Order: sequence, then C-alpha cells, then structure tokens
Amino acid sequence: MKYAFFPGCVLKGAAAEAYTSMTKVCEKLGIELVEIENWTCCGASHAQGVNDLAALAVNARNISIAEHMGLPIMTVCNTCTLQLRTAKQRLDKDEKLREKVNGILKEGGHPYEYKGTSEITHFLWVLDKHPELLKDKVTNPLSSLRVAGYYGCHILRPHEIMDHEDGKHPKSLERLIEALGAKSVEFDAKRKCCGFHAQLAAEHDVLTVTGQIVDSAHKAEADVLVTPCPLCQMQLDMYEPEGREAVHSQAEVPILHMQQLVGFALGMSKEDVGFNRHVSAKEKLKRGNRLRNLFRIRPAPRDGEFGIQRGQRGKNDKAQPLQNVVGFVWKFHENASLRYLTTAFTPCVWRKSLILRSTPSA
Repeated sequence: MKYAFFPGCVLKGAAAEAYTSMTKVCEKLGIELVEIENWTCCGASHAQGVNDLAALAVNARNISIAEHMGLPIMTVCNTCTLQLRTAKQRLDKDEKLREKVNGILKEGGHPYEYKGTSEITHFLWVLDKHPELLKDKVTNPLSSLRVAGYYGCHILRPHEIMDHEDGKHPKSLERLIEALGAKSVEFDAKRKCCGFHAQLAAEHDVLTVTGQIVDSAHKAEADVLVTPCPLCQMQLDMYEPEGREAVHSQAEVPILHMQQLVGFALGMSKEDVGFNRHVSAKEKLKRGNRLRNLFRIRPAPRDGEFGIQRGQRGKNDKAQPLQNVVGFVWKFHENASLRYLTTAFTPCVWRKSLILRSTPSA
C-alpha cells in the first residue's frame, strides 16, 4: 500500500510529533508514504476567503504532483483533506475552471497540469476501509482504557465532499478505538468544532468551546481524548487550562493524535510517538490506574530526535517560510511561482505553540 503523503504545515511545524508518530506507525503497518515534493500549504480555509482562485490553483498544483507520481494522496489532517477534496471536486466538475487553473499553473512555471486522476483520502479512512492493516500487529492492546473519539468538523462535513460515512452518526473512529483493544466512550461534543480557525477573532468564544469539549469527555469518564486532526489536537491540548477556566471545569484529559493511540497499541513508547511534546494533562498518562501499565516509558529523547535539537523548537519553526496555518495572502506576479505564499499575520495559536512546545521534556 503506497500513498503520496501530504503532511501539511502543522505536521512540519508546531505539531512535529504528529509527523513523527505518523511515519513510524505507517512503517509498522506496512504503508509506504512518499512525501509530495515541494508541497504547498492547502490554505486552511483562510486563504480561500482571501483569493479563492489562487487557493484553488495552489491545491491543483499539490494534486498534480501526486498525479505525476502516479499515487493517491493521503493526509492526516482534517482541514487539509477538506481543502484538497474541495479543489478536486470543483475542478473535476467544471472544465472551464480546470482550464483556467491549468493556465495559471503553466504561467507560474509549474511543469504539470491538473488531470483529476489522484484520489484523496485521510489516514482514518484508510484504517477504516482496511482493518486488516492492524491484524496481528496490536501487541499492546489498550484493554480497559476509556477513549473519547473526537472527530471535529472538517472530516465530517460538508457531506457531499467528506463522504466516507454518515457525518451525523460517524462510527469510523469508534471502530478504530475498539480495534486497538480500548473502550470507546460516547460523549456529547464528539462532532463539535474545536474553534481553532477562530481563535484570533473570537478568543473567548473559542476557549469556551474548548472547555466544553474537554469537559464533555471528562464527564463521560474518558481517560484520554483522541482526534484525527492535528489542528483540533493543538487547540484542545494547548488551551485546555484556559478552556477549563472559561467553563469553570476541573477536567484534565490528555489529548492524543489518532496515530499516537495506534502507536501505543503497536507497542511504541510515549517517547516514540512524541508525547513529551504535549502540553496539558501529561501526568495523567503516568498516574492513572488504567494507564499506568499501558504506556512504556523510555529514557528522555536524544538531541536531534524528531528532527530538532532540544530547546530549539521555536527557532526551527520560525525558519519555515510556509508554515503558518491561519490567514494567508497570495501575492501573484506575472512570473511568480505558485509555491510562494506571504503570511499576513501569526495567529495566537501559532505563537503559543512556539512557547509551550519549545523545550521537549522527558
């Protein structure tokens, strides 16, 4: 099984642990990932509001590279999946629009045109369609662990684009949790938007939503909350204390990337999946009765692990010219390459990620 891997900005920046855990888990599952060369940010829905045609052309470019590779695209980000699939659907249905976008790609010096031959999927969907991938590979069943599966919004809607399952009654994440040996717990907020994209514009409202989601999982007696979206994970993990204050809650719940939970079931340690980079409720994985024996602990990560030196997280992130996930402005010039984006501002979420995740702790 082989895919053109679109990591997206967050996996190459503020949530590097999501990238590390993804590549390690796929290696164990026998999934070959070939990263799309010179990929460009999908726009994260914000760029689409600034210049729709430019955002469409950028995603057509990403898809066309995968087409040239002869591979379907897989992501592990709900928002990236939505933006890529939206672009594909629009271009496949509108020949004139496709010709216009291909003209922009050609003018920008891009060597490939968009043809519409590569499908786009999410890692959760791959695992759901191919349960055999986990067969005989779960060496550390997460028995007795109570897991709240949090979808967020972009992987479920709009249904005409994100059509893997019934968006009102999704079950793919629950099936995965049960396949890993854990107990899937129902909670009211599993389809609620985390508010990541509105953090800068409506901070109080977003913190309230963050608090409500974590509190909902806490009331369901979940040991951990797991999500297939790195943006949701960042929002809930980094802003859990402020969310708790906003809703007057005492909830403390570890927030995991989906592939981290899979990694634990495959026998990986917390250091293997990068859990030392998390912010909130980390101690819960050490002292909880049901958690104590589930997650193996190894020595602190060595310098250079996860592709960075200890204490250099913020420095490395700022060096990435394309790694801003909120608020983009495209500046097109006649001979400019479509690869280059100009960031309009750095959002609160991004700034906090650089501060709170600057020094990995053992």
